[in-house]
Amino acid sequence: MDRTPEYDYVIVGAGSAGCVLANRLTADAKNRVLLLEAGPRDRSLYIDMPAGVVRLLNSPRFNWCYRTEPEPHLENRTIYWPRGKVLGGSSSINGMAHVRGHALDYDGWAAQGNTGWSYAELVPYFKRSETWLGGPSEYRGTEGPLFVTPGAINNPLYHAFIEAGVEAGYPRTLDQNGFQQEGFGPMDLSIYRGRRWSTARAYLDPAKKRPNLAIRTGALATKLLVEGGRAVGVEFSAKGRMMSVRAGREVLVCAGAVNTPQLLLLSGIGPASELAAHGIGCVLDLPGVGRNLHDHIEYYVQHECTQPVSLHRLMNPLATLRIGIEWLLCKTGAAATNHSEAGAFIRSSPEVSHPDLQYHFVPMAFRQEDLAPMGCESFQVHVSPMRPRSRGQIRLRSADPTDPPIIETNYLADEEDRRIAREGVRRTREIFSQPAFDAYRGREISPGKAVQSDDEIDAFVRGAADTEYHPCGSAKMGTDAAAVVDP
Repeated sequence: MDRTPEYDYVIVGAGSAGCVLANRLTADAKNRVLLLEAGPRDRSLYIDMPAGVVRLLNSPRFNWCYRTEPEPHLENRTIYWPRGKVLGGSSSINGMAHVRGHALDYDGWAAQGNTGWSYAELVPYFKRSETWLGGPSEYRGTEGPLFVTPGAINNPLYHAFIEAGVEAGYPRTLDQNGFQQEGFGPMDLSIYRGRRWSTARAYLDPAKKRPNLAIRTGALATKLLVEGGRAVGVEFSAKGRMMSVRAGREVLVCAGAVNTPQLLLLSGIGPASELAAHGIGCVLDLPGVGRNLHDHIEYYVQHECTQPVSLHRLMNPLATLRIGIEWLLCKTGAAATNHSEAGAFIRSSPEVSHPDLQYHFVPMAFRQEDLAPMGCESFQVHVSPMRPRSRGQIRLRSADPTDPPIIETNYLADEEDRRIAREGVRRTREIFSQPAFDAYRGREISPGKAVQSDDEIDAFVRGAADTEYHPCGSAKMGTDAAAVVDP
């Protein structure tokens, strides 16, 4: 096995967290940092072009292309899980919606013993991270590396959606990441001057020329090296060779909700019984590794549109060519956005303390199974329950680091999750029935007019629910017995 020189810090994973850490740590010239990434560099037209996101979600070049096990509460369907495998990680292949989260969620973390994680304590870091292009605000930053652009909402269907929400009795908000998340309004996008603004673009590009940062792509971490109860290095595979590197100060595992627990388990850190089943020696019996997995589901509520104002007119070959040329030359036009520029956060019932349903509105309907356009004038909203109670797990399939782990999400196992999803259908229909949509509302494509009872809606959700690409929790922060890391 080859050894590389020792560094002060070795970061595993060049995703959203890894890119930030690489930048921040190398700002001190005394720190020598190695950043390991299993995927390639982020050189792709489709990464740069916001409208190229659909291609990225199905690209094995930049994507781990995971699949869950058959989900017992989703008609035993296996759910496709794209996760970024490239510099920038999932921020290089995601839908570019920029959402901070609700203040009460962070306060809930702090109330569970995670000191330092309350919303008031985090706001300075949110502000430091961003340059918001929406105007002055005490909640938003103006000098950070991550450029954030409010949706332009030029399409009349965006305005119909926002006005319909207000007509249905929900508030209006001009900044979902500012003083008031709840309500209908423009969405923030991690897009700047017509280009995706990933963490690789925001944090890694400015740091690449620093002599104290080394970046190694195509490097699959296979094991953490542990001596005396402390991680002192990383074993990794690159170009068919096994290599290792030592860290004089810290190893930082930033490999995401799937690969982080997988790497810990491969290194002998996790539930002892699971490690023994794969012949892996137990370095630390840590029951929480891979457990507590949860994710937002989403499903689509779709309508035909009675006027030619949706994106359907842009789907013919000549229009697509024109759009591509405009973006290449000017970084403007229909390819310079993710086409989800309006959204909302609402509560499923008045008793809920803060929003538990999120909407992403799109002025065209897509088939959920392959994201292909419906082929008619149409619009849709993505409905996402925000705080799932159902929990799943990540487990090893084998001791082979190249073998994808077992992903069991257990979506909709909890009755409250099913109730909120059901309520999401009903509230969305109420919004689409408002006068603001009278000029545009055609036939309901999905779920369809025949789906009305609780049982019928539940069956629709079971067959239509998909990931909203937000897995988390599999290396829990906390102070209890299930925690993997402390605050």
